[in-house]
Amino acid sequence: MSCCTPSGGRAADRAAPQPSAVHRATAEGMVAVPAGQFLMGSEDALACPADGEGPVRTVYVDAFWIDACTVSNAQFARFAADTGYRTSAERIGWSFVFAGLLPDDFPPTRSVVGAPWWRQVEGADWRRPDGPHSTWEDRADHPVVHVDWDDARAYCAWAGKRLPTEAEWERAARGGLHAKVFPWGDEFEPGGRPRMNVWQGDFPNRHPTADGWYGTCPVDAFEPGGFGLYNATGNVWEWCEDPFSPALGGQQRVTKGGSYLCHASYCRRYRVAARQGLFPDSATGNVGFRCASDMT
Repeated sequence: MSCCTPSGGRAADRAAPQPSAVHRATAEGMVAVPAGQFLMGSEDALACPADGEGPVRTVYVDAFWIDACTVSNAQFARFAADTGYRTSAERIGWSFVFAGLLPDDFPPTRSVVGAPWWRQVEGADWRRPDGPHSTWEDRADHPVVHVDWDDARAYCAWAGKRLPTEAEWERAARGGLHAKVFPWGDEFEPGGRPRMNVWQGDFPNRHPTADGWYGTCPVDAFEPGGFGLYNATGNVWEWCEDPFSPALGGQQRVTKGGSYLCHASYCRRYRVAARQGLFPDSATGNVGFRCASDMT
C-alpha cells in the first residue's frame, strides 16, 4: 500500500463493460505540447528513490495533445449517460474515502491498516464522492474520482483519446521549465501564495485550508503551467498508461501529480517528477485522470 493511496484489494468483478458509443476526438479543452527533449525524473533531496524517480535522463517526446484539466464530474456524467457505463466502484458497491470528509455521525467503517485516514465506505463512487450523503452535482467542475485504470481508459476510448504516457505527462506538467520541482519553479509557495491544492497543517488532523479547499477543488483552480495544464500537481493523482515497474511485471500502473492529501510530513509526491504505483483496480477519492491524443 502506498502512503498516499490504498492500492488494490478490489479485484472482484473486474470485467468492466466497454462503452458502445465512441466520440470523435477534438482538440477542445486540450493544449498542444510541442515535440522536444526534457530531463525526466529527479535525484534531488526531495526525491523518493524507492519510487524509481531516478536516474535523471534525457527523454524525447513527439508532439501531442493533452487535456488542460483533469476530467470533471460533469464530463464523466455525460459519458455515463451516453454509454450506460458503470465504474468498478459502482459495481463492487464501495470505495475508499478520506475520513476527514465523513460527517461526525457517520457509522463506523473499516480503516486501512497503516493509513487509518482511509475508510472503506459502502455506496461511495464517482456519483457520491464522499459516500451516500454526498453527490457529484454540487461539485460538477471538480475532478471525477473513484475511477480505476480501466474506468479511465473506458472514458478515453469513448472520447476518442487515450491516457498519457508517463513521459508525456511529465513533459506537459513541466511546462517547458528545465529540471524544476513544480510546474512553476522550485519554490513551494512563491510570495507566500498557494499554487496547488495540497494539505497544510498537521496531517491528518488539522488542515487550515490556506489554499481555500478541503478535499478536491475545481479542475481549473490556480494558475496553469507553461503549456496550459491546470492542477498538474496536487488535487488528484492522475492515471498514466505505463506500468510502474518492470520488477512487478506490469501489475501496477503509474499515477502522477500527488493529491489534496499530500503533505511534507509524510509525502512530498506533489512534484512533477514524483510517481506512485497503483494496481489497476485501485479507486479512491483522490485519484482521477486527464486524456491525451496523438497530434496528426
